[in-house]
Amino acid sequence: MQTKFINKKINYDGSQLSSHWIFENTGITGDAAVAFTGGCDVNPAFMVDLEDLSTHSSIYSPEMLHFIAEFFDHDLEKCILKQRLFICIIEELIKEYRKNLDIQRDGDDLYIVKKGKRLKLTVSIATVSPVSTLIHAGINIISDKVPVPACGLKEIMIRDSKKFGLDVLKRFSKEMIGAAYARTKVKPVR
Repeated sequence: MQTKFINKKINYDGSQLSSHWIFENTGITGDAAVAFTGGCDVNPAFMVDLEDLSTHSSIYSPEMLHFIAEFFDHDLEKCILKQRLFICIIEELIKEYRKNLDIQRDGDDLYIVKKGKRLKLTVSIATVSPVSTLIHAGINIISDKVPVPACGLKEIMIRDSKKFGLDVLKRFSKEMIGAAYARTKVKPVR
């Protein structure tokens, strides 16, 4: 699985969660994951979470570390499990960076707990396209003007979002490569 950090700022509006966006923006073909930074303001026309649409939720952050992953299969359940693994990797790395932080995972969301309040750190969605499955995950870098109680990487003293993003991509790629290898080293049972 190939990965890349895109060095230019890209404001995420939801349109980036589409078939071949990674290829069109990086030249990478096949299963891949990329990261970039930029604002987040999801246009309802590109919102894929039906719960968020039905409640007219706003998905906004002035600055996020974004990840998009694309897998060329149509197994949405498998993609959701990959999404959950991705979020677990982010949680694991945050715990390594900031040892005494109270962080909680709830499904595909991460929260920082401060003074008894749960502050949302991430957004994430998995979906299917005509040719692939896709994941978007975003981590607040700063939480000013986020429409829900939130926290950002800077507030938990993770100041180098590019390094953190590269660490997440590296660990996720290692897991995907390891899972692919694990399929090749077992014999069938009767």
